[in-house]
Parts: sequence; C-alpha cells; structure tokens
Amino acid sequence: MLIGILQTGHAPDGLRARHGDYDDMFARLLAGRGLSFRTWRVVDGELPEGVHAAEGWLITGSRHGAYEDHPWIAPLEAFIRSAGTAGVPMVGICFGHQIMAQALGGTVEKYSGGWAVGPQSYAIEGEMLSLNAWHQDQVTAPPPEGRVIATNDFCRYAGFAFGAWGLSLQAHPEFDDAFIEGLIETRGRGLVPDVQLDAAAARLGGDIATGRAADRIAAFLQDHRGRS
Repeated sequence: MLIGILQTGHAPDGLRARHGDYDDMFARLLAGRGLSFRTWRVVDGELPEGVHAAEGWLITGSRHGAYEDHPWIAPLEAFIRSAGTAGVPMVGICFGHQIMAQALGGTVEKYSGGWAVGPQSYAIEGEMLSLNAWHQDQVTAPPPEGRVIATNDFCRYAGFAFGAWGLSLQAHPEFDDAFIEGLIETRGRGLVPDVQLDAAAARLGGDIATGRAADRIAAFLQDHRGRS
C-alpha cells in the first residue's frame, strides 16, 4: 500500500545526519507492515496533484504552528478536506493532528500551560500507553466531526478519529529516546524551562509503546484502504 507522506517540517540540521528527516523516521516506524512511501515536502511548497496520488496519507510534525500564515497552510487544509470527502485514509501526527483538526473546524493555540516533552502517558481507547511528545501548541476546541480517542491531564484532545477516514495523534511515536535527547539539547534549551527538560531526560529509557502505535497506524491505513 502506497502511503504519501506530507512533510510539513524538517528535523534540525544537527540531528538529521544521524536520525534522518521526518519522513525517514515514519518509514522506520512503519517498516515491515506492508506499506511503501513517497514524500511530498509540503513545507517547501510541494503538494500532491490530488488525493488519489497515494492510497493513504500521513502528515508529519513541524516546528510551525497550524495557525501561522504560511503559503502552504491553506492548500494543505483544502487537501485534508478533499481526502475526507473522497474517503482516502489519512493519519496526522503532532502538527498533523493539529492541522487536521483546524481544517475541519477545530481550534489550535499555543497552550498557556506550557510544554509536553518526552515520555507522556495517554489514555488511548481504553489503554494507558506511554509515547514521546514534543509540543506547546495543542487543539483547544475539537472539530465537530472529531471523536476523541486519546487524552491525558495536560492535553485533553490528544487524538481524534474523523469518521471512517481520519486518525490523528498529538504524540510522536516516530521519535525515539535518542531523538528526544537530541531535541532537548538542540531546540529545548532556552525555549523550554531547564527543570522540565531535565525531568524529561530523566524519564527516557522507559517502556515506550512505539510498536503498539505503529501497529495501530498501519492497521488503520490498511483497513480503510479503497473505501473511497
């Protein structure tokens, strides 16, 4: 099954040589699950010709805010709505989660409560799972068709199901502990309070449900393939 990766940001230059870019991380996360990948670098102005250019879609994270005025934001929102209308499966992660919600009528804001960094526990459809996170922006008002599937005390709207075609998560299952550690040092210092970064670094090395999240994402894409 061909999955189109809609890349909305780039990994920091200092980390990319070791970890790859965001599309590489998703290819590793979902490897061995019957999926192949092609990347469209939306952040650089590259959009697919239509929603049927791939059999399913995945929107990456980004350092940009969904509410910011970039020339690629509105076309991406229109693409999301077209995928929904056509019933082509789509998954959004972090920024991808936020932009899907915003495109469908939700609100995304810079959260006054601060940042989520490193391992976080989420209630996801009856399970408690730990996944890495890196965000201050979050969805503060859900879109009308978004059914909440993931939540915790810090991020009320941490995951949505959109009808039969859309799935989104605020967490970063594609970020391993080494990448979070790198983000702490290359992006975190001076942006996130040091005490929070140090606490997040101390939690690294625990049991992260990366495989469970990858299975859930792959199963969703494959189960909804060809329903359009």
